[in-house]
Amino acid sequence: MRRVSRWLALAAAAAILAGPGAARAQSSDVLIFAAASLKNVIDDLAAPCRQTTGVSYKSSYAASSTLAKQIAEGAPADIFISADLEWMDDVARQNLIDAESRVNLLGNDLLLVAPKASTVTLKIAPHFGLVAALGNGRLAMGDPAAVPAGVYAKAALRSLGVWDSVASHLAPAENVRAALLLVSRAEAPLGIVYRTDALADPTVRIVDVFPDASHPPIIYPAALTTRASAAARKVFDCLRGPAARAVFEKQGFRTNVPPVK
Repeated sequence: MRRVSRWLALAAAAAILAGPGAARAQSSDVLIFAAASLKNVIDDLAAPCRQTTGVSYKSSYAASSTLAKQIAEGAPADIFISADLEWMDDVARQNLIDAESRVNLLGNDLLLVAPKASTVTLKIAPHFGLVAALGNGRLAMGDPAAVPAGVYAKAALRSLGVWDSVASHLAPAENVRAALLLVSRAEAPLGIVYRTDALADPTVRIVDVFPDASHPPIIYPAALTTRASAAARKVFDCLRGPAARAVFEKQGFRTNVPPVK
């Protein structure tokens, strides 16, 4: 009980940090654990989902790896949306999600970004001049050891033949939004983030897009946890509905993703 209370307190704090909309939803029983790259869109869907279902929710955002570990430790999440398949598979192996509810909700693209004022130009291709473009700076990206955006980035850089040269020039971040912030503040000359992150931040600009073939497909699986209430199922259905799909697409997510195998 003490552990559950601790997680509820953490979730409430996360909701306050996430903004006024999340703070107003603190009285809800529905808690969404969502990958950091989903923050803007999940926040934006709170009001329309509440209007449609009569249920409000609060959200906690972090790297998918962090959220999966918190769920395994007893965090009272009702819905989990991961930025990759492996962390959803991890909680599924522990019987912590309702397997029948699992869907592949969204997709995304991987981009190279720079601060808005930067004049750097690069064309992503095999053996492209990434290290030279960094100069004395570092490449901001999610921690490639655990953060999905970092795992995708490492796979892309490796397939393009530049990983070995850039591996010692990284600024690994705890999640993709933290990597974006390093670029936004011009603390890193270049960063690798999702398309949706780049579109959400006017202080960065897109340098180029990584080819789909350079990395595994970026898929966001979603599922109800085994503790999900009837109210949580209503929210889950809202997030899968046509109105939510339009919001996802407007913010740059792909909605034509392959189904769960």
